[in-house]
Amino acid sequence: MTERVAPPRDNPEESELGIAAALGSVVRTLEAEPDVDSTVEHIVTAVVSAVPGTEDAGVSLLEQGRMRSVAPTSEVVAKLDLLQHELRQGPCVDAVFDDPAYRTGDLATDPRWPDFAAAATKLGIVSMLGVRLFTSSTNLGALNLYSTKPQAFDAEAEQVTGLFAAHAAVALAGSRRQEQLREALRTRDTISTAKGILMQRHKVGHDEAFHLLVKVSQRSNRKLHEVASWLVQEVSQGRD
Repeated sequence: MTERVAPPRDNPEESELGIAAALGSVVRTLEAEPDVDSTVEHIVTAVVSAVPGTEDAGVSLLEQGRMRSVAPTSEVVAKLDLLQHELRQGPCVDAVFDDPAYRTGDLATDPRWPDFAAAATKLGIVSMLGVRLFTSSTNLGALNLYSTKPQAFDAEAEQVTGLFAAHAAVALAGSRRQEQLREALRTRDTISTAKGILMQRHKVGHDEAFHLLVKVSQRSNRKLHEVASWLVQEVSQGRD
């Protein structure tokens, strides 16, 4: 974990320009990296560079009620993100499910997360800041900042991180929609291919082929696109 010196704050105009430039980089990330994980990686890199006091960072994405660590900047972050998820305890978890932001100046003396705090201090982490990633309709997870120094994150750091989180949430929501659209298109194409196979093999029409897929899906208790993928794979491998 590399030590990072916080940028000087005696010139508010320069500080604001730096934040604006970093936020602009985050917005451009959405255009360049339409997949979720790459978008998160660019966001985390920008946050570490711009938020005062940050040494390492990561994002915990909320997916179907479970959290997944994405783009941790170190092994320590990966371990602590996962530990928070497993314990359901820590600034990250509370930022996702309780208040939008949690900041701690010294985990060793913070009584809110005793089990997590003990593990974090053993790994050298003293200060943390967790900020929720959300839009008006979706809770996406949390942005997690880490430091080996006490009182590393002040009110300014929390404010800047909140700005990043707002932009990050928009970027992530857009990336997630693009991934869902691509998956829907892939699923549709796979089902169409499977229907074509059944039409040719059994000399049936579009509707009949689709109903055959539905029946197999119901009897095998597998999703329709899984049945279609299996059939396409079997034929492509010459096992038809």
